[in-house]
Order: sequence, then C-alpha cells, then structure tokens
Amino acid sequence: MHGWIILDKPLGLGSTQGVSAVKRALRDGGYGKFKVGHGGTLDPLATGVLPIAIGEATKLAGRMLDSDKVYEFTIAFGTQTDTLDLEGKVVATSGVRPTLAAVEAVLAQFTGPIEQVPPAYSALKVDGERAYDLARAGAEVVLASRAVTIHSLKSSPARGGGPFASSANGGGGPPKTLRLGPAPSTIGFADGPPPRSGEDLDSITLTAHVSKGTYIRSLARDIALALGTVGHVTMLRRTKAGPFTLANAISLDKLSELGHARALEDKLLPLRAGLDDIPALSLSPDQAGLLRQGRVLIGIAVNDGPYFAMLEDIPVALVEAETGEIRVVRGFNL
Repeated sequence: MHGWIILDKPLGLGSTQGVSAVKRALRDGGYGKFKVGHGGTLDPLATGVLPIAIGEATKLAGRMLDSDKVYEFTIAFGTQTDTLDLEGKVVATSGVRPTLAAVEAVLAQFTGPIEQVPPAYSALKVDGERAYDLARAGAEVVLASRAVTIHSLKSSPARGGGPFASSANGGGGPPKTLRLGPAPSTIGFADGPPPRSGEDLDSITLTAHVSKGTYIRSLARDIALALGTVGHVTMLRRTKAGPFTLANAISLDKLSELGHARALEDKLLPLRAGLDDIPALSLSPDQAGLLRQGRVLIGIAVNDGPYFAMLEDIPVALVEAETGEIRVVRGFNL
C-alpha cells in the first residue's frame, strides 16, 4: 500500500480528519500500519480534491504543496466578513451589485503574477503565533503581501447568483450558518438560468487556476473591492491539485466501504501518479543498487532536471540530473 488515495473532501471535514479516515479504512481492511499524510490543507468549509499519501508516497506529499491548484468559488457581493467566508462576522457592507460584464471586465486585473495580502484568519505565523489564533484573540493582524500567480480566472455564466446570495444581504446582519448539505458539488451553485445582460448580481461563481500560496478568500475580497463593493466566499471547491482531479476522487462513504471490503487497492493510485510531470529514468540493477546506497551515478546521458528513477516497474528514487551526474533527492524503500 504505497501510493495515493484521492478524497472528495466533504464540507465540514478538516484535512487531518481526512488522514484519520484513511488510517481507519486501512485498519478496517487489516492492511497493517503505514505512514499516511495529506498533500495540502483544504479548509473545513472547502470541498473537493484532497490527495492522501500512503506509505512511501508520503515522501512526495511536500511536492503537492508546491503544485498548482484549480478551484471553483462563489463570491457573495454586499457583505465582507472578518474571515472572508461564511464563518465570520460582518465587518463591512455595500449596496453596490456588479453586472456580469463588470465582473468579467476586472478579471484580467487578477490574472498573471499579482501581489496578494493573505487573510488575517490564516495559518501563517506572525512572531511565532498562528495568524488565526491572534485574530481570534482580538489582536490586529497585519500580514505582508506575497507574490502569487493566477494562471487563469474565468466566470461560470450558468452559476451567477446562487442559494447563498441572500446571506450577503439582510441589512448587515450576520451570514447564515452553513449547513452540511448532501452533495458538495451543488453547494453554492445556481439552479436557475445564467444572468441576463445588465442584471445586477448578488453573487458569481468563478474558476481559478492558481499557483501555490494563493488564498482564494483574498482573491474574492480583492475582486469585490475592484468592483466597488465588498464580498465574501460562500462556496469553495477544489477540482484539481497537482495531477489529481475529481475523476480520481472518492467519497468518505466509498472509502469506508472499500476498507471493510479490503479493496482499497482498487482506488490506490501508484506512487508515480504524484510525479506525472517528471520523466521516468530506467535503471540497470547495478545502477539501482548504487542509488539505494545514496551513491552518485556518473556519465548518464540525460538532460538536466528531475527524474523518477525506476528498476523495471519498481520506483527507486526521485533524482536530479546535473551535468551527467544523477543524485538522489528522495529514495524509496521498495
């Protein structure tokens, strides 16, 4: 059991709880003990792709933190909260509502390399303390801006507005409590037709392909401000993390079912799946033996860069090639 289980994380579940669910499924199936870790935090109020690394794949989990992500998210206009999502208290209101044309006109400002100020309610550290701990204690949290890249940002016309639109109104009252609904893919999506030309929007759903370190809540805040109003996130769904998509993902119920049936391997993606952007390097038995000892291979005629070193179909190491030398970055005990 060395590889990846991709969860479609439900609303309200934390990433560490996702890890615990996989550990429980391994126990239920009698698979024995394996290291388990997640490949990138997904907030409890977010749903979608959560890669869980098992066994030797945990050595690659850190690469998921550096990978690009794709999100669908809904901005409710007219109310900003201190957390920039449905959990927080209202801190600003506005009667301004943008049109779809106005939204699409400002998206170019947020595409490409941008500077972004992270939310005060985030896991970033300030003088050794988590920012969200300081914010919850009532301290003023000032975070430095950071450079991120928004590779693409577009509206989803069929999803303008949505069932949470009313939470952005109500004369500045607190946002409604988010219920744990049955189907994460429907949370915050509009059921009706796309907005008409010139129609004022209470909310809009966007799709963003972003670099590591991007905060979607901050992106939503800044888009609303650029439109002359305020806003907060009412739906956030990760549809892709690195090479992993919803097509690979399973629900918690399915995970439990597979564990009890001792059939987790049916949904276990191989170690290699986390490195689909890296070419394979075939080794001889002697070369594999040297790399397993931490030795450097010399005189290998390959281009510089990372490789996934294999002995037939057995992963040996993640390696780096430079000027004809191959050095181990991460070795696998397989």
